[in-house]
Amino acid sequence: MIKKITRLFVYLVPVSVLFYFIQEFILTTFFNQIDFKIATLSIYLFHFLTVAVSYTLLVLVNKYFFQQTGYAFLAFGIVKMGLSVFFLMPVIDSDITNKIPDVLSFFIPFFLFLLMETIFSVNLLNSSDLKENN
Repeated sequence: MIKKITRLFVYLVPVSVLFYFIQEFILTTFFNQIDFKIATLSIYLFHFLTVAVSYTLLVLVNKYFFQQTGYAFLAFGIVKMGLSVFFLMPVIDSDITNKIPDVLSFFIPFFLFLLMETIFSVNLLNSSDLKENN
C-alpha cells in the first residue's frame, strides 16, 4: 500500500513542479498584462493536494473494499469537481469581464493532473491479484 502511494508521489512531485514553472513562465512572459484572480501556486497546491488525498483514499478503499474501488474513483472525481467549483468561486463572483484566462489557467493543469491520477488509478483498478493489494 505504501509502495503504491510512494510511486504516485515519485511522479507527482516533479511533474507538479515542472508544470508549475512552465505555466508561471508562460503567464509572466506572454500574459503579463492580465491580472489573474487566483495565483498559479494556489492552483498547483490545490491540484497536488486533491490528487494526493483522493489517490491515497483510493488505495485505502482498494485494500479494504476491493470491489468498491471503481465506485470510489468516480465518487472522488465528483468531489474534486465540486471542490474545483468552490475553488473558482472568487473568479466566478468577480466583476472581471474576461474570465477565460483565469479559468484556463485552472483547467489546463486540472486535466493534466486528472490524466496522471487516472493512469495511476487504472493501474490500481487493474491489479486483480489480491496479494498485490496488500
